[in-house]
Amino acid sequence: MSHSQWSQKIVQLLRRMNNFYSPGSCRAACLRPPQGGAVSLRPSLDSPERRTEAVDAVLRTLRQEGTFSCLKGWRDEKYSVMSQFSEAPLMLMERSATSLFGVKRSGVHINGYTVSDGGEVSMWLARRSPTKQTYPGLLDHVAAGGLAAGLDIKQTVVKECEEEACIPAAIAEKARPVNTVSYTYEDEDGVYPESQFVFDLELPVGFKPKVGDGEVQEFYLLPMEKVKELIATDDFKPNCAMVVLDFLIRHSFIDPDTETCYLEFGAGLHRTLE
Repeated sequence: MSHSQWSQKIVQLLRRMNNFYSPGSCRAACLRPPQGGAVSLRPSLDSPERRTEAVDAVLRTLRQEGTFSCLKGWRDEKYSVMSQFSEAPLMLMERSATSLFGVKRSGVHINGYTVSDGGEVSMWLARRSPTKQTYPGLLDHVAAGGLAAGLDIKQTVVKECEEEACIPAAIAEKARPVNTVSYTYEDEDGVYPESQFVFDLELPVGFKPKVGDGEVQEFYLLPMEKVKELIATDDFKPNCAMVVLDFLIRHSFIDPDTETCYLEFGAGLHRTLE
């Protein structure tokens, strides 16, 4: 793949992951305040607990009726519903249902990398299990996961590292928060406004991740040039490819003097839903 072909593939990826802002998307039909055709909550649901219970009951009924395909992937995992990340949750909602309402979702992505004695940087990648509900069999980070209700960001980092890659807490706690990557896309199941908290974790050269909770088939340690090539292919989970792109930019593997799409890359990695 030529350099220009790689750049265009990355631009296409970023546009696809931000297709909510594209002409012809459902954006114009999405409603913030209650009005005709919008779902609203009764005033009597005046606490997070009451709202959570009432909405959950409706969602479970819709799941049983098979009304929405996304509910077939029911997780029994709750996400916080809030307009801003720092606010107290309005309520909690089943993870698989959040796309129906365009609920903002957050997660953590850990770039697990090594640096050789000669300074060469390599990155650990995971191959997702073929039984995963989403993106089965694609390349992924060494560890990543959604931010479930009740856990803070660093707790989630340590938890995902331990569960997915058997990285001991003593090592995982050294992960450094370095950036966020935000995007909003739509598909047949709804709207996904997502922000990923990005962490860099330099792993010891001799350390090897191990398959933990069964969400991963195997791990690979690859040089960054190979990783850079792979994120432009369909073999990579799209939002993980975006986080790796951010790593490549921050660690100067992409040069603004030689990459004509440098500014477009930066813009596409940071489109937070207002």
